[in-house]
Amino acid sequence: MKTENKTDVGLKKLHFATTINAPKNKVWDIMWEDESYKSWTSVFCEGSHAISDWNTGSSILFLDGKNDGMYSIIENKIPGEQISFRHIGEIKNGIEEPVNDKTKDWSGGLEKYTLKESGGFTVLNVELDIVENFLEYFNETFPKALQKLKELAEDKISISIETLVDVPIEKAWLVWTLPEHITKWNNASDDWHTPHADNDLKTGGKFSSRMEAKDGSMGFDFSGIYDEVKINERIAYSLNDGRKVQIIFQGMGNKTKISETFEAETENTIELQKGGWQAILNNFKKYTESI
Repeated sequence: MKTENKTDVGLKKLHFATTINAPKNKVWDIMWEDESYKSWTSVFCEGSHAISDWNTGSSILFLDGKNDGMYSIIENKIPGEQISFRHIGEIKNGIEEPVNDKTKDWSGGLEKYTLKESGGFTVLNVELDIVENFLEYFNETFPKALQKLKELAEDKISISIETLVDVPIEKAWLVWTLPEHITKWNNASDDWHTPHADNDLKTGGKFSSRMEAKDGSMGFDFSGIYDEVKINERIAYSLNDGRKVQIIFQGMGNKTKISETFEAETENTIELQKGGWQAILNNFKKYTESI
């Protein structure tokens, strides 16, 4: 959906909106995390990317594959809900150019994204201040970009982590799969632990690890069913919420590379999920190499 009206500074204001079958936190992640941002903004130009620390008041560079583009300011940011950019001037060959006769017509223009969630769906509204001669271009490309964003957000996201453990693959496999070891390493931080674990290690077998805060304030069961088990090679399983996980064991002499890929959930950010799973994998490495 698109509408337009005149702004106070002589620019045209365009409005676009789309409804996405995903929670707003997931949509937010897809919009601004580096790889997915490059994907949906490639509709505007190949090699599109942004450079910023993403804090309110900070500068942000919107660039193409040749390091041309524009520099802007993050005027306002409420994570998961709203972000706006105030565009300033052009960048040529990676260098910020002073505002000139060409850029003064759009310098100061605003680009604003607002997300509202209801019933698991997210409505994304976009407002753009645009000079007259770019209206046709953005009326054509922005709906395509939002469609790409919608497809990315509605698709399942897979996250990959890995570590290299300084033990042979046979030892790594046993420590990964035996309950008496799982209870020793299966925590992301020292204030959590796994007091109990069950593991029926076979295709169709069930597993469950009780993960709790040591102060007893919270806890949950991490459980599911094995889809495939190949000893010293591969484990694939489905969690109780339907998400898929795969672990690959690769022997490298007296070392073992472990690669883990899991489908993301929607309650927490991609960054938080990746950090938590990586912390557990790092704890596995530390424990395995110590025994």
